[in-house]
Amino acid sequence: MGILLVEDEPNVVSVIKRGLAEFGYEVSVAGNGATGLQMALDHDFDLVILDVMLPVMDGIQVCKLIRQQKTTMPVIMLTALDSTENIVNGLDSGADDYLVKPFKIAELAARLRTLLRRKGGDQQPKNNIFTISDLELNAESKIAYRNQEPLKLTATEYRLLEYFVKNQKKILSRIQILESVWDIDFNMGTNVVDVYVNYLRKKLEKGGGSKLIHTVFGMGYIMKEGEPDENTK
Repeated sequence: MGILLVEDEPNVVSVIKRGLAEFGYEVSVAGNGATGLQMALDHDFDLVILDVMLPVMDGIQVCKLIRQQKTTMPVIMLTALDSTENIVNGLDSGADDYLVKPFKIAELAARLRTLLRRKGGDQQPKNNIFTISDLELNAESKIAYRNQEPLKLTATEYRLLEYFVKNQKKILSRIQILESVWDIDFNMGTNVVDVYVNYLRKKLEKGGGSKLIHTVFGMGYIMKEGEPDENTK
């Protein structure tokens, strides 16, 4: 069914809808607490994003009433109030998580994924989200994130990264990479693959990120987590 956002600030609604759409989520909106409660009870949403300070009925009351009838529907509270008392009140009302404004969309999306996995399996949207370690790639929006920060990639770098991520834990020869990323079915006699792998590694490992693309001696490259074995570096 998608995500229900209960929020009365138009600018916040716009940012969240646009941001979550990039992660593949469909978002329905309610502009006040009473409408949000009715929508949550009438429909089988995968998750509710609920602001605390709402007209007609506040988010705390909405969450309590949702919990009376839908005990397993995940709820994330949003608020500008960051005191311990407010956070405790939100969680005690039945919220599964609590996010203080302002926040980054990548953090909100990460918390959504965590709650959806708890609800019942990994419900990644439209099967277009690929992950390894703290790297996430959205094949629909063509955006990749490392530790929730967007990576600035050229079109070729993105295609190369997508190929690695979709084939993680597999050894990929330089010929395979040329065929898939550059659409070339022969060895050009250049080191273009090695050059672009090096570019991509630098961007992935910027800021101390762990190494994900390893060289396999005499064979090519492999994307995987953890320390390289004796045949890789």
